[in-house]
Amino acid sequence: MTINRRAEPRWPASIAIAVALILYIILPRSLIVGPRYLIPSLEFALLIPLTVANPYREHHETKLLRYLAVFLISLVNLANISSVVLLVRHLLVGGAASGKALVFAAMAVWLTNVIVFGLWFWELDRGGPAARSGQYELDPDFLFPQMTQPKLGSSSWRPGFIDYLYVSFTNATAFSPTDTMPLSQVAKLLMTAESLVSMITVIVVAARAVNVLP
Repeated sequence: MTINRRAEPRWPASIAIAVALILYIILPRSLIVGPRYLIPSLEFALLIPLTVANPYREHHETKLLRYLAVFLISLVNLANISSVVLLVRHLLVGGAASGKALVFAAMAVWLTNVIVFGLWFWELDRGGPAARSGQYELDPDFLFPQMTQPKLGSSSWRPGFIDYLYVSFTNATAFSPTDTMPLSQVAKLLMTAESLVSMITVIVVAARAVNVLP
């Protein structure tokens, strides 16, 4: 099998999803909607076939595989949002989980937030990884430093999953773009949503710290 040199391997994103899956499983029961292993099982059932059937995101990727990839990220995102809502509920009205448990849960939610938005950035920029590997990529949603200063990278440079994960991490810590700027409205909305979730989880941790982790 001949691999397009610009094709992006799926395994970094697959590892990130597996980490998010584990972080969800170890959350306190009170921060999980439904059976503990229901959503992780659905995610795992999608992750393995996608990784095996389509290990490289190439331009000939079928629409079905793309839709399944987007659906998988949506599942991870939905599970994390539900945990954020329950986390805030615990902060406001109390619950069975201890303060320390909630702090560690907030850390897991924050890390999952970084992962899931890194996945969204990777999946949507310029039409997605498959489009970026061919000649049909759309206008960029993000402006990377290598795009403004070509001498920082080769003429064929394209951002990979790690680049998008870094953008997600810096946005979640700074609550704003750092070295990579959002260009499209979709990118701006995604970065805004990520910053909002990140801010909420940080507030939860701060609130518990002020109350000496009761």
